[in-house]
Amino acid sequence: MARGLLPWIWLRKPIYIQARFSYLHMKYLFFSWLAVFVGSWVVYVEYSSYTELCRGRECKNAICDKYKKGVIDGSACSSLCEKDTLYLGKCLSAKPNNQVYSGSWGDLEGIIKCQMEEVPHYDLVAEMEPRKETASFNKPTKGTSVEKFKEMVLSHLKTKVGDLANLQDLATLVLGVADANKDGEISLSEARSSWALIQLNEFLLAVVLQDREHTPKLLGFCGDLYVVEKVPYAPLYGISLPWLLELWIPAGLRRSMDQWVTPSWPRKAKISIGLLELVEDVFHGTFGSFLMCDVSAAGFGYTEHHDLKVVDAWRIVPEAAFQEVMRERRCETDADCIYGVDCLTSCDLTKHRCTTEVTRPNLAKACGTLKDYLLWGAPSDVREELEKQLYACIALKGATEQMEMEHSLILNNLKTLLWKRISHTKDSK
Repeated sequence: MARGLLPWIWLRKPIYIQARFSYLHMKYLFFSWLAVFVGSWVVYVEYSSYTELCRGRECKNAICDKYKKGVIDGSACSSLCEKDTLYLGKCLSAKPNNQVYSGSWGDLEGIIKCQMEEVPHYDLVAEMEPRKETASFNKPTKGTSVEKFKEMVLSHLKTKVGDLANLQDLATLVLGVADANKDGEISLSEARSSWALIQLNEFLLAVVLQDREHTPKLLGFCGDLYVVEKVPYAPLYGISLPWLLELWIPAGLRRSMDQWVTPSWPRKAKISIGLLELVEDVFHGTFGSFLMCDVSAAGFGYTEHHDLKVVDAWRIVPEAAFQEVMRERRCETDADCIYGVDCLTSCDLTKHRCTTEVTRPNLAKACGTLKDYLLWGAPSDVREELEKQLYACIALKGATEQMEMEHSLILNNLKTLLWKRISHTKDSK
């Protein structure tokens, strides 16, 4: 009987092994297929995002077509369209209609910014920056005199920054930039380029703050494409991680990780003083007030000497233009009255219109960005006072009677505290 069973056992064993092997094989094939599918999906999403965001070739072709037809002109046109010495390198764009590339212009490294015609969705930027007019380069029209063009510039600047006593000085700065070849005259094609550019808040800010150290130097332009100097170290702080990792890292740990690769504390203090000085420059500055509507670390960088520089001024807007748009915006709740990340006003429910005064001033938002940056690694003898002043700064409100006095007091106290701590060190130079 036992002998009769042995062949049956030997027959069943290969069947079991074969079934086990088949199961493992199918499991391996399933996970291999799943990995290929997920990988392909990630590649597709990344490629689709890249092709939508990075349209530098289209932008260059459109600009050079206008240049070769004599519609526009500027100091960068010949290098971009004829000599090929202005080169678009790595794509840095975050929005399809605002193309940003690192690049080189001869021996200079720069950032090239180019505007695309399409505004794919409703955006307050579109309200403040009318792309249809600028993209067609149809203003000023043929036969417009230089005096008439100056009047156009003055009128536009008045709309943007308000009716300032020194508006004529700002117009002179704009016209100086418009004279690209510095021959003392403004041609029609140069006027069209400069008219397109002054529609852009970021370009206007570069003109307003061109003598200050915290905005990158304007190197040249062609149409509404322009080149600024490259900021060597950007963003201000933070490390970039794959999005899959971002999902699994707790917020507290993520904030700590952002501070791991930063300069020494005295150098961070010097950079922070630069940001406070920038807030001072745009708050009731020489040519009106500007609102900083996204004061995140990604918008700033610094040089080899640890001087702060603005990297992205797309969300720094003239207060007068902001208020004009908000005044006409309908609302149901306060959430309807926001621009950028944090330029928030309130909703007047009696009129269902947004009010014009922001609830948080620029300084409060800047201090929020600097809090973790400055407190991480702060010397023990200054940490307690620094933390106290930063929290007082973050608590500032926009629409109070004493706001300007409190703003100035806290700003000066913070700058003094930081400067006293580093003024005797080599890092202050």
